[in-house]
Amino acid sequence: MTLLITVFAAVTVTLIWYASEKARKLMTGPLCLAFWGSSLMWLVDAVMEYIENGAEFFSPSGKDMLNDAFLGISVVALALTVWVIALLVKDPGGVVRKRLKKHD
Repeated sequence: MTLLITVFAAVTVTLIWYASEKARKLMTGPLCLAFWGSSLMWLVDAVMEYIENGAEFFSPSGKDMLNDAFLGISVVALALTVWVIALLVKDPGGVVRKRLKKHD
């Protein structure tokens, strides 16, 4: 479940990055890399678990699937949070800078 969630997030952000010049200016490239990297990590984890457990890997309990779903959502939320913080710090559109100058 974690693998599916991170792959879905990676594909979605990659399509947004590819289709929109504005999205590229908003630093979606590093977000794509973060999601593809986590997807690769979960893929390796799934392969290793399959090697250890065999066919049991394909019949997880409901509790395990729910835990994996929460983990996947947490990974996506953490990556988005880090991306927003990086976006605010770099401020590629100068929005934060303009707002701060208004209050001076």
